[in-house]
Amino acid sequence: MTVYAKKGMVATSQPLAAQAGLDILKKGGNAIDAAIATAACLTVVEPTSNGIGGDAFALVWTKGKLHGLNASGPAPKGISIEEVKKAGHEKMPKYGWVPVTVPGAPAAWAELSSRFGKLSFEEVLKPAISYAEDGYPLTPILGKYWKRAYEIFKKELKGKEFNAWFETFAPDGRAPEVGELWRSPGHAETLKEIAKTNAESFYRGALAQKMGEASADHGGFLTSDDLAGFYPEWVDPIKVNYRGYDVWEIPPNGQGIVALMALNTLKGFDFTEKESAETYHKQIEAIKLAFVDAKKYVTDPTRMKVSVEGLLSEKYAEERRSLIGVNAIQPEPGRPPRGGTVYLATADEGGNMVSFIQSNYMGFGSGIVVPETGISLQNRGHDFSLDPDHDNALEPGKRTYHTIIPGFLTKEDEAVGPFGVMGGYMQPQGHVQVIMNAIDFHLNPQSTLDAPRWQWIENKKVMVERTVPAHIADELARRGHEVQVAMDSGNFGRGQIIWRDPVTGVLAGGTEARTDGSIAAW
Repeated sequence: MTVYAKKGMVATSQPLAAQAGLDILKKGGNAIDAAIATAACLTVVEPTSNGIGGDAFALVWTKGKLHGLNASGPAPKGISIEEVKKAGHEKMPKYGWVPVTVPGAPAAWAELSSRFGKLSFEEVLKPAISYAEDGYPLTPILGKYWKRAYEIFKKELKGKEFNAWFETFAPDGRAPEVGELWRSPGHAETLKEIAKTNAESFYRGALAQKMGEASADHGGFLTSDDLAGFYPEWVDPIKVNYRGYDVWEIPPNGQGIVALMALNTLKGFDFTEKESAETYHKQIEAIKLAFVDAKKYVTDPTRMKVSVEGLLSEKYAEERRSLIGVNAIQPEPGRPPRGGTVYLATADEGGNMVSFIQSNYMGFGSGIVVPETGISLQNRGHDFSLDPDHDNALEPGKRTYHTIIPGFLTKEDEAVGPFGVMGGYMQPQGHVQVIMNAIDFHLNPQSTLDAPRWQWIENKKVMVERTVPAHIADELARRGHEVQVAMDSGNFGRGQIIWRDPVTGVLAGGTEARTDGSIAAW
């Protein structure tokens, strides 16, 4: 059921993390403090999806304005296409030190705290430290993905550089079971150091030195100098107006623009019912046209060859919309005018709201853990291309195309609230489906998330959940879509929503049945 509350709400994919955020609200913290506490806690209680060594993005609504924070780190200064190929790789690898980019999450927490927080940074990190020190029992979906990751890593990760991952996350020579207690003392000590130094140690102190030394020991490209040069960036969020609502995303290098481009295309059609083949067909066609553009053009914004304004222009939306007919198309990039993840949402009684997302990418990420620190490093660099002519080609100090995206909805300059759907390339597809469920089909937050989902994979291939009516799947197949029915809903994203009534201030929250989702409220 949709959860209603007045004084505060935290929605995320893990009950202990949601409760940690609520505890901070009850101590007098605001929605920003609660978001930081929840995010830090998630690195401990859901390590299958994120970690201290990942990236983060945030949309923060406070005092009637929306602020964007991009805390995605760049590639190391010493890396290059030539060096990666010299190491024997024809494409960017998934595991090891090569795809490791500078982690941005700790800097995001510290920056949010210093600019908008009410409580001390040390206070908001206490719940995460406690769970890392004392341990916690694994929840069902967490246990499932932990075991899956362990089985994959046992086959794939062979070098000494991976020993610390197994020592940290499989201390008994196996993945911990559902309901079994797991603790990480090294993780706790690292969080204490981050809390005490306002994350300075992580970038310009003892922790940075440990990461640099571990990288050097195994031939990695990341150095302490790379860490020292990193600061998160405040950015202006981008939007499109969809049927009277403004839908907001972080600008590139994130892929939130995919959702906005698709919605910009879809707003030219009329939709009368959600569960119809016509609705599914048009949604799928719009998202794949947006995706092929983004995969061609989106990268570090300082290196993009087309403008965000061009990609989101009405004229370009009309051009892309004209390509959508009765049958499935093979998508090709257009010519625009030139110029594994956790999500959480928080809200407080004062009207502050946060849409926050962080990730190690592909579950546990690179398989690299810095010894005795609990710092599990992301493999975000895997998305770089080793083709020097590609817009997202690997370059020293460059930020890659990024999958994690927080969303926010406003109407007539009033906050409606934060929303997000985690899960790699499913994220913008989830955003489109969530927004249309809420706006076009008038579903409440919980029904919006519970509704059957589809996912475009590539070319004409589409996966649908088992809950999609069979006659719709059949009709999509007749229209030329290559439809596969998924037996597991884990690949269709895991989202959270908090909507706020602008008159009463009452909060309405929804969370996912596809994960260990939880809403803590008062």
